[in-house]
Amino acid sequence: CFHNDHILFQLGLLIHKKSREIIPSRFNQWRTYLRNRLILPIPQNVIDYLLDDGTLVVSGSENNSSQTQINHSDSDEEDVQWTDDETTTAVTAPEFPEFNIKVQEAINVLGGCVFPKLNWSAPRDANWIALNSSLQCQSLSDIFLLFKSSDFITHDLTQPFLHCSDDSPDPTINYELVLRKWSELIPGAEFRCFVKENKVIAISQRDYTQHYQHIAKQEASISSSILGFFRDHIQYRFPDEDFVLDVYRDSSGRVWLIDFNPFGEVTDSLLFTWEELTSGKHLTASQTQEDTTLQDGPAFRYTTSEVTVQPSPCLSYRIPRDFLDLTTGEDAYKLIDFLKLKKGQQEEESSDEEEDES
Repeated sequence: CFHNDHILFQLGLLIHKKSREIIPSRFNQWRTYLRNRLILPIPQNVIDYLLDDGTLVVSGSENNSSQTQINHSDSDEEDVQWTDDETTTAVTAPEFPEFNIKVQEAINVLGGCVFPKLNWSAPRDANWIALNSSLQCQSLSDIFLLFKSSDFITHDLTQPFLHCSDDSPDPTINYELVLRKWSELIPGAEFRCFVKENKVIAISQRDYTQHYQHIAKQEASISSSILGFFRDHIQYRFPDEDFVLDVYRDSSGRVWLIDFNPFGEVTDSLLFTWEELTSGKHLTASQTQEDTTLQDGPAFRYTTSEVTVQPSPCLSYRIPRDFLDLTTGEDAYKLIDFLKLKKGQQEEESSDEEEDES
């Protein structure tokens, strides 16, 4: 069994080849191996709310009903102070009382703090919007705030089979809210393992944006612990022979399962490239090392010094997509429109200055 009492997880989307293989990789297919988490079916009206592209009004708050009553009792005079548009009405969040009760009961059973996710993905790109800058949730409103702000969650709800290469029709998905008891993890103890033909071919530091001195000192023991865990608990037990495995190694050297992901470009290759991983060529411990000798065991890469520290890849989700396209030059039309706008503003300013002088 997979350390059943305390195993950590984030079971993810496992396939880039056939849509039929995505279904067995969903969390509920592995639920018998894992404890300290609960699964709740998500009603269709909740999914519709998550996909609503309107103003972000969070539902599920304990004070939501009282706030709604106050809004209804506000005078027309107070409404006018906020807007000149007479057609504008106050936006209130829809209520899901039954679902709210079930979620809160599950959170209480799990100790009061949980880590939320859908069938495959967690809202890792949205932690910036939470007041605690964390994925830790204590209520349905916390979960809704993260889910409605996450591109990862939207992808799962709208395009879960986007990268599948077959032409088979998309199967029906019964979406579920997966709640795990919250655990504080040390980022420097997380590692990503790339498995090809049921063999670990590469291991990468998960949080490659930071330098952790202990990894270099314990490289051999870390690799040995991970390979032992893989051999004893994962190898030949997963539905596919090519996949990506995330694990956590605690201070005592014990390894815990965190996540499964597809072996392909939809998954972050971290300190490797997918060309290296798929071809197997030049797959060495160092990105600059020559592939002149046979390597015993998987290639193990980690950030070796403070010089190579990088910003978090999720930082780009904190700003509007248009801003990102402008700064990177990915959308030339947006850049042209922006320059035209700036030119128009400058011309208006020049015209105003001439009028003032006259």
